[in-house]
Amino acid sequence: MPTELDLRSYVAEPLAGVHSFAQLVLPLKGRVIMDIKGSGAIVHPQRAAFVEPGLVHEASATEPNQSLILDFDLAAVPDATAARLAERPYAPISAPAAKLIEFIGLLRAQSGASQQTLDHWLPLLLETLAQQEIRPASRLSAALGRIEASPGQPWSTDTMAKAAYMSVSSLHRVFRDEMQTTPLAWLTGMRLRWACRQLAETDLPIARLATLAGYADQSALTHAMRRAMDVTPLAYRKRERQNQTKI
Repeated sequence: MPTELDLRSYVAEPLAGVHSFAQLVLPLKGRVIMDIKGSGAIVHPQRAAFVEPGLVHEASATEPNQSLILDFDLAAVPDATAARLAERPYAPISAPAAKLIEFIGLLRAQSGASQQTLDHWLPLLLETLAQQEIRPASRLSAALGRIEASPGQPWSTDTMAKAAYMSVSSLHRVFRDEMQTTPLAWLTGMRLRWACRQLAETDLPIARLATLAGYADQSALTHAMRRAMDVTPLAYRKRERQNQTKI
């Protein structure tokens, strides 16, 4: 299943459920009273709750509260991380984990967190909550989410490496091993995909869209799209709008 993000507030009447996917309850403010298969606890901005698939659980609150709810496929999580989370369903939220949660919350509040961004950040968040050693692949994944959220920044291999907390040589190695490409090739493709998505889904002026995507100006975006796709931004937007009208 795709990773899903929701913002939820609980009330005095317990909300009970059981589902086939895993769930994280990440409180942003207030206190939530939870019970996971008979194990009760209060979760708050310093304590998260992890609900395994198939476990009966319920949540309620007697004060104003707000939590990020992450639903995800536990089968996609490394066995060691899943085991650690299961051992401790009420996990303390460390300072690094709080920063990750804050970032995801800001993305959702401002423009929504894309599926790709959630998939990038989830492994790092889970490993942080489980207090597992953070894998290079997870550091890279979180860095990609950060870059995708701000494609117009002047990214380079040096700044990408810093975002992933690794050296430039390690960045190249992890990109090669995990994604079978280079950092700059991935960056070029990501910016182009972002620009195409904005052309199809928004009415942003093309010149403005180009700079937000990380291109120097509209002509640079036009050159990149002609080279990669043999189409101009304006022609691409018209074609996508026509296709949407037909649907």
